[in-house]
Amino acid sequence: MIPISVLDLSPIVAGSDARQALHNTLDLARHAERWGYNRYWLAEHHNMVGIASAATAVVIGHVAAGTSRIRVGAGGIMLPNHSPLVVAEQFGTLESLFPGRIDLGLGRAPGTDRVTIHALRRDPMAADTFPRDVVELQSYFRDAHPGQAVRAVPGAGLYVPIWLLGSSTFSAQLAATLGLPFAFASHFAPDQMHAALDLYRTGYQPSAEHPAPHAMLGLSVVAADSDAQAQRLATSLQQQFVALHRGRPIQLQPPVDSMDDRWADWERSAVERTLRQAIIGGPETVRRGLDAFIAQTNADELMITSHIYDHAARLRSYEIVTEVRRGG
Repeated sequence: MIPISVLDLSPIVAGSDARQALHNTLDLARHAERWGYNRYWLAEHHNMVGIASAATAVVIGHVAAGTSRIRVGAGGIMLPNHSPLVVAEQFGTLESLFPGRIDLGLGRAPGTDRVTIHALRRDPMAADTFPRDVVELQSYFRDAHPGQAVRAVPGAGLYVPIWLLGSSTFSAQLAATLGLPFAFASHFAPDQMHAALDLYRTGYQPSAEHPAPHAMLGLSVVAADSDAQAQRLATSLQQQFVALHRGRPIQLQPPVDSMDDRWADWERSAVERTLRQAIIGGPETVRRGLDAFIAQTNADELMITSHIYDHAARLRSYEIVTEVRRGG
């Protein structure tokens, strides 16, 4: 049975705030550890009213301190927003505090809108240097050599595991060239999933740390005790994607009985295309969906994201995933 992991955006739900979202994140992480999830990753997004994980390294420290075994990491840090040295120092510090438990997933998108890119003091062309910046970051985690002018302290010699993240074929090719594990965002960008996986696997160049490719796929799952309950819970996710398509991000909204009066036909088509790999349903539907997705992708690992308004229902969704994977 392949490992399953958690991707958490620390959702800020309507009527609540970031403090509660971060409290819920730690609670979910503790449950995920108890249920046997492999990793717990958090994502960097900026100026998003419904996401509390903007200071991703800080939240990773919060989660790692509140758990004891589960790996905790970034899914991901948007490297063009940062100096590679600063990222190395941050994750070197995390690895020093929580040895053997920290992952560093790297993306090349800004994780925000154009105005916020300017507020971040981000060079609009920074993504062009992403391959070079990844190699520089790798160098800071290797053993320092005599006379080395710049070192990550802490960081040098810690070999924090680096993953490349992608929603297209670019990072798949780069991960293959560098011999790194690769995580694909099929939970919101399924169009190039198969092409990216093929490029990654066929072009993989073994590295000392990773002699074989390792492909982890993001997957939206909304699980409940019945198909009808899950379909209703999923309307929160659908409302959020409608808002994103309109260019007006929102906090995660309560579920509704029907989406009919909440989206136009073109919006419904766009959202359904975006979420066409999502698995929504009761335990048996989820079981069949997971089996089919693993069979069609040959995934080495799944990273489950469950964007659900009610925290208790969200916990139950992740619990159902573990139950069906174990045959319960």
